[in-house]
Amino acid sequence: MAPSVVAARLSGRTAGGGSAGADGYQPWLHAYAVLVAVGILVLVCSGGLVTSHDAGLAVPDWPTSFGYNMFALPFSRWLAPGGVRLEHAHRLIASGEGLLTIILAVWLWKTEPRRWVRFLGCAAFGAVLFQGLLGGLRVVLRADWIGIVHGCFAQAFFALVAFIAFAESRWWLRLGEGNKTSGLWQQTRGLRRHVLAIALVIYGQMALGAAMRHAHAGLSILDFPKAYGHWWPQVHKADLPALNAGRTETLHLPPTSLAQIHLQMTHRMMAGIIALGVIAAAASAWRKRRTLPASIRRFALGWPVLIAMQVTLGMYVIWTGKAADVATAHVAVGALSFAWGVLFYAALRRWSGVRTAGRIDAPAAVEVPA
Repeated sequence: MAPSVVAARLSGRTAGGGSAGADGYQPWLHAYAVLVAVGILVLVCSGGLVTSHDAGLAVPDWPTSFGYNMFALPFSRWLAPGGVRLEHAHRLIASGEGLLTIILAVWLWKTEPRRWVRFLGCAAFGAVLFQGLLGGLRVVLRADWIGIVHGCFAQAFFALVAFIAFAESRWWLRLGEGNKTSGLWQQTRGLRRHVLAIALVIYGQMALGAAMRHAHAGLSILDFPKAYGHWWPQVHKADLPALNAGRTETLHLPPTSLAQIHLQMTHRMMAGIIALGVIAAAASAWRKRRTLPASIRRFALGWPVLIAMQVTLGMYVIWTGKAADVATAHVAVGALSFAWGVLFYAALRRWSGVRTAGRIDAPAAVEVPA
């Protein structure tokens, strides 16, 4: 990093002229990054509503909407049946979020001295373009698998921007200042690996959930905690005709299959594994009073709270017959749970003394040439 950039950061001014504190903290940039992350979560909720109402193809063309420019669609067309307002609103929110992400990337590039954070901004810029393309291809190609990728990528995009906001926070800067104890990297290795593994399992769980939603398997099993009256569903191929007749004629639900039933059971079992893993991670962090600062230990306790909310919402998805608002909240809390794990892991790495790339994360430790 050029000495002039470091000196500018330490003197309270960034290279792009933005205001920064003596510790390098840029409050306006941090607040804006948080705003962009919240906007992505709103976008995830909007997409969840579109999927829950089966409105993904309510507007059949892209990038136009019923032949109109997306931003000039007459309001009367919004009121057409089939969930047009949900799908079109999702497109408009996505366009606005794309603009906000581009502004964030430019702002980071012009004012952020840490090269790795600037590159994360570029990654966010590329991610929002790719996500918009996936959404459009889902409409043009009518492919469910693209919808699954679109939903999963949205979760990763949210975690990426949440991490950018975290890296711009004063907490992140302070975490790199006091870790003078030798051997922290070794002492936190097991916990770091545990947290990373559980975060990846949560992401896999979200991918399973996306596959269930697009395969209409969310209600393949209608009871909970048991499944068709047993702890493991005793359903065989010969039982499916009678089972599906009752679903379609009485409950007005689409038919199911053995694969869909097993998919939902896998989703349930993974939820239990995740819950146990998150509780164990939080308990391990809380016990490390001599190793971890109170801020990280308190942050760890928020993770099982989110997972408890997520499990409860998953149960209510079954009990309410997959009510749209409950299913959408389930998607949103899932995104928060994954991002929480990513930030927990990043905080552990930061405190353990390994700096990601930039040499000025702890400005007081940088020697500025005369």
